[in-house]
Amino acid sequence: MRLLPAVAVLTLALGGCQSLPATNPAVPRDTGPPVADIATEDARFADVSGHWLDGWMKLNPVAATQLGDHRFDDRLDDLGPAGRAELVAFSTRLLADLDRLDASRLSRENQVDALILRNQLQSDIWNMQTFQSWAWDPQVYSGLAGGAIYNLMAREFAPMPQRLKSATLRMEQLPALFAQMRANLDPARVPLIHAQTVAKQNAGVLQLVDEFILPNAGKLTGADRTRLDAAVANLRKAVADQQTWLDKTLVPNAKGDFRIGRELYDQKLKFALMSSLSREEIGNRAKAEITRVRGAMYGIAQQVLKGKKGAPALPAHPTDAQRQKAIEAALELAYRDHPARAGVVDAAKAALAQATQFVRDKNLVTVPNDPVKIILMPEFQRGVAVAYADSPGPLDKGLDTYFAISPIPDDWTAAQTESFLREYNSRMIHLLTIHEAMPGHYLEGAYSARYPSTLRGVLRSGLFAEGWAVYTENMMADAGYMDSDPLFRLVQLKFYLRTISNAILDQGVHVEGWSREQAMHLMTHDAFQQEREAAGKWVRTQLSSAQLPTYFVGVQEQFDTRRAVEAKLGPAFDLKAYHDRVLSYGAPPVRFVRELMLDQPIE
Repeated sequence: MRLLPAVAVLTLALGGCQSLPATNPAVPRDTGPPVADIATEDARFADVSGHWLDGWMKLNPVAATQLGDHRFDDRLDDLGPAGRAELVAFSTRLLADLDRLDASRLSRENQVDALILRNQLQSDIWNMQTFQSWAWDPQVYSGLAGGAIYNLMAREFAPMPQRLKSATLRMEQLPALFAQMRANLDPARVPLIHAQTVAKQNAGVLQLVDEFILPNAGKLTGADRTRLDAAVANLRKAVADQQTWLDKTLVPNAKGDFRIGRELYDQKLKFALMSSLSREEIGNRAKAEITRVRGAMYGIAQQVLKGKKGAPALPAHPTDAQRQKAIEAALELAYRDHPARAGVVDAAKAALAQATQFVRDKNLVTVPNDPVKIILMPEFQRGVAVAYADSPGPLDKGLDTYFAISPIPDDWTAAQTESFLREYNSRMIHLLTIHEAMPGHYLEGAYSARYPSTLRGVLRSGLFAEGWAVYTENMMADAGYMDSDPLFRLVQLKFYLRTISNAILDQGVHVEGWSREQAMHLMTHDAFQQEREAAGKWVRTQLSSAQLPTYFVGVQEQFDTRRAVEAKLGPAFDLKAYHDRVLSYGAPPVRFVRELMLDQPIE
């Protein structure tokens, strides 16, 4: 669900890749029961998982297109009463099929996949029946509307005329989706921030039409072109009508609480993470880690400020105020070096080339040759995150990964722009590129796409993906990226503080009822974020729940797994072999990687 704009596009073919190894003798191989004992049960599980994949794609056609299943490119999801009931009934039947399997007789890899599938089925039922995002979150519908077109047009998985015909059929159905949205949403349950955000995003659907469809419309002729033109005209009217409803009805009457509360949060967190850590454990671990990292940052501040004119006091045992002032002064040295307002994408381009070469030179992990494009974030996706990586679906092989960066809004003042650029200074651009692209999400996504289990590819763990991306920030700093520049390490630790504070913030807002002032203090004081970054994260926290902790929990489990393997292998531990092995599992929740690598029971 991303848009490839017609501006600022960079294609990098990251060549020189060798085959991606699935195993390495320096890392323990997995063992399991004899093949004769598992063949029958594995075959039964293959039937169940195949049935789920086929049925789920049919019920979620917009997601199916993004995942690379193009059988349903002419359809939209049905979120009306019948469609919701069908998904619940389907998931309930598949859960019963899973219950009839003997998990102890499955191969270890299929034990993992069976648990992942069970979690997805239970989550789908819970979302429809209990969480009911379809009844109060308009983002569900705006995401579908944008994704319906974007997923068809952004990647060249089929000839343009074929994709245009599918887009025509979906555009014809979008007015019905808008009508379904108006029927389903209860304004009394819709949070104001959700309504306002979607009201701003609504026109992004037409931007997709203008960017992708109209420039290529000439590739259709006759009745096909006539039908496309009619669909576009009808969609423009439907979007205008929808905008009127959003502005005049939904926004003025949106009275819901964006805080989902303790009970729903704990349930959603369990489904989202599949982690052994509870909310309380996550919170306690994050609070301890934020104290440790601030102490490390003070040590760097002492180093880079020593002897500088006007430097603050740097005592061996500082007060909180002294530590704060020293770290802020050290960060000021990094903030001074930032790209111009229009130079962020060019800076990311240079950072991507540098990080890729460094990973190769240091032999940190096998680098794939899949192409990656740096793009400006599409309008219908803006307002939630500053950047993201959008990997091709696991069923679409060899297509581009997009590293999208949100442009600075045209209506920002000079002061707001400067605040943003101080946060996304030159060193932070490097860290963002490491996280989103190399060796973070882009590289991890390329490995994930190679894993033979389609089920695991479709259910790729956000916890693994975000944990890996944060892990690589620290890994690159440890390896001496940017010539072991202490200011780069300082900014890396600040970036890591964002990861830690994300977990604390999400709980604080949705469970503990934090105010904006409490949230901003955590971000601007404890985590040293600039006002614009913190303000954007405050919006994101209101718009989402149980996603922000994936970064911290994921990286903690990545760190834990590496320590456990290092302890087992001792001097035989090889970093590149370890990284290749971790990535070879296809991005399941991290605890399963640890269990598979260390031959522990799959739980």
